[in-house]
Amino acid sequence: MPKPAQEFSHEDALSILARADAAALKALGEDLAIGFPDVEVVHSRTGLVMLPMRDTAQGTAFHLGEVLVSEAHIRHGTHEGYGLRKGIDLEASMAMALVDIALASGTYVEMCRDFLRKSDAQHRDADTETLRRIEATRVDMETF
Repeated sequence: MPKPAQEFSHEDALSILARADAAALKALGEDLAIGFPDVEVVHSRTGLVMLPMRDTAQGTAFHLGEVLVSEAHIRHGTHEGYGLRKGIDLEASMAMALVDIALASGTYVEMCRDFLRKSDAQHRDADTETLRRIEATRVDMETF
């Protein structure tokens, strides 16, 4: 039987989870943890990562600064989960890794997809509102 098409690619799912509301993500992680009692924590840590940017005038890459992140890497059988979130919140990064394992292992998939759909819609709405506020400040230099 053919495998159904994924609604979210792995990359998209991780991007959505990285921006998801921390409290909602932790609540989902607590629900998922019940189904994965023997998860092996490969590492759970905080650290700094460089924030790369590109100079639009010259096209050269440079590092704008550093960002503090929380990272979790876990394993359940042959499946691995990964979570990386901005700030010091190891619980949220661990919850993200649990969602990653759930999707990879085919366990609690519908619960995870529902969460991804809801979080994605919230991100899109917030991004649209931000772009509207930016557009309102745009100046058309041709009118001067």
